[in-house]
Amino acid sequence: MASTTSAEQKPPRLAEHVAIIMDGNGRWATNRGWPRLVGHRKGAERVKEIVRCAPDLGIRWLTIYAFSTENWKRSTEEVVGLMSIFARYIEREADRLAVEGVRMRFIGDRTPLNPRLRKLMDGIEARTAQFSRLNLTVAINYGGRDEITRAMRAIATDVAAGRLAPEAVNDVMIGSRLDTADLPDPDLVIRTSGETRTSNYLLWQTAYAEYEFTPTLWPDFSPEELAQIVSRFGNRERRYGGVAAG
Repeated sequence: MASTTSAEQKPPRLAEHVAIIMDGNGRWATNRGWPRLVGHRKGAERVKEIVRCAPDLGIRWLTIYAFSTENWKRSTEEVVGLMSIFARYIEREADRLAVEGVRMRFIGDRTPLNPRLRKLMDGIEARTAQFSRLNLTVAINYGGRDEITRAMRAIATDVAAGRLAPEAVNDVMIGSRLDTADLPDPDLVIRTSGETRTSNYLLWQTAYAEYEFTPTLWPDFSPEELAQIVSRFGNRERRYGGVAAG
């Protein structure tokens, strides 16, 4: 019997860090004649299911886009409703996340958020800091350009003050000043709802991420579909600008 090649023996690649743009909540509700906030509440329920199944798919880091720096342009009713949904999720899920070994943290500029929500965010980060079965990161008031701007401003301040030499500024240095400094770069980015743009999400970190766009609206995005996407990722060849091995 002929022996298998080394390429055939390679196990499928794991998508250890999956980032998701959870799009389509509003359309899901509107299609049913319901207020947009109903879709956002349904979307929050979907997050629970995806978080629960992620570790079994080999996912160790899950980063979800909950509210962008541009989302403040939405109606006051929708913005206030979203902030309420975020707070309620943190309050209701804290115990379950702890039991299931999920570490939860947040990226983005917290300054504009209301004090109660910021306190809840700080609290669940502290409570779950020791867990590592799944690292759940939620992007709230996050924008890739804003994140890079804040990092550049901090670096420029240190250079001007003489604390940092200009020649020390490189990609590693910049990465260490980003909100995601202690996270690996995403392997896979998924966007739901059929849109095919990145929407200012993790611009620096996704330089070599694989992308998957699905027409499924986020409230309908199932653990089964996530499993299918992760399985497809396992068969992709990631060359990082290089050339495939002969």
